[in-house]
Amino acid sequence: MSDTLTINAETRAHGVSLTDTAAAKVKSLLEQEGRDDLRLRVAVQPGGCSGLIYQLYFDERQLEGDETVDFDGVEVIVDNMSVPYLDGAAIDFKDTISEQGFTIDNPNAGGSCACGDSFH
Repeated sequence: MSDTLTINAETRAHGVSLTDTAAAKVKSLLEQEGRDDLRLRVAVQPGGCSGLIYQLYFDERQLEGDETVDFDGVEVIVDNMSVPYLDGAAIDFKDTISEQGFTIDNPNAGGSCACGDSFH
């Protein structure tokens, strides 16, 4: 069971939500890196066996057309080309025996491949 999504009026800037658990994990990773100038970038790129793949990484850049939302000190950036594919998506972090890592629950995905790394 995931925790309650942190949603505020600003979320509409790009429509992506970040759970408290995911925000805490991002903060922990940034502390390990010793960096406070990085943001979590979420993007969609062509690729994978279903047509599109998620990109989730730390980025120090702020590009023209980026939409940014702050979740309790964690900035999440989505480029304007990815916004339509990610609107309504929720990012969570799982740490169980069967799952570990960041997950993206995307209501816009019509289907995904067997490995779950790409969608359409």
